[in-house]
Parts: sequence; C-alpha cells; structure tokens
Amino acid sequence: MNRDLANLILRTGLAFAFLYPPVNALGNPESWLGYFPPFVRVAAHVGGIPDLVLLHSFGAVEVVIALWILSGWKIFLPSAAAATLLLAIVFFDFANFEVVFRDVSIAAIAIALAIQNRHEVFKKMLAPKHAI
Repeated sequence: MNRDLANLILRTGLAFAFLYPPVNALGNPESWLGYFPPFVRVAAHVGGIPDLVLLHSFGAVEVVIALWILSGWKIFLPSAAAATLLLAIVFFDFANFEVVFRDVSIAAIAIALAIQNRHEVFKKMLAPKHAI
C-alpha cells in the first residue's frame, strides 16, 4: 500500500512537471520559446516550421507523456522517455543551468519510476529458462 501511494505521488509530481509548461505556453509562449536550443529553432525555420508550431508540438508530446505517466499503464516507457527528455534539456541548455538545474532532480524521479517499474518491459528477459 505505501509503495503504491509513493508511486502515485512520484507519478503525479512528474506529470505536473510535464503539464505545466504546455499549459502556461498557451497564454505566454514567449517565455518558453527561449528554452529551445538555437540549433532546434534554426532547423525548424529551415523546415518552414514557425516557432509557435514548434512550441505547441513539443507541448503536445509533453502532455502525452504526462497523461501516460498519470494513467499508471506501463510506466517504464514514459518514465524513461521523460528522463531522457529532461536530461537532454539540461545538456542542450547547460548555459542556463541556473534555471534548468531542477530538471536534474525531476529526471531522477523519472529514473526512479523507470527502475521501479522495469519488470514491465524486462519481465520476459529476466524469467529463468528451464531445461526441457
């Protein structure tokens, strides 16, 4: 019971970190566009993708990850994706570490959830093989 409650609290906190930016970006997109690394914005512009489409497309991915985590279904996959995404944000925006440092802690939550739920994906690989 305590483990289930702790898992729910971790999932809720992680989902919140992924839901807040896209919701806030609806009313305040200029505040969020600066977090895209310059090479991403340049590539988007070369591809003809406007800044707002880039921002809200990324936001849609964040919402999908958040809702998947909240659902409790196969948590390993969205948790691993969340950790990868957060660590990539820190890596590619390291010049703003004083702002993105919290993403390291949030990534740790995602990694903990992935480890806690790794059996969902690796169950077959970890099963003992019996001789016939």
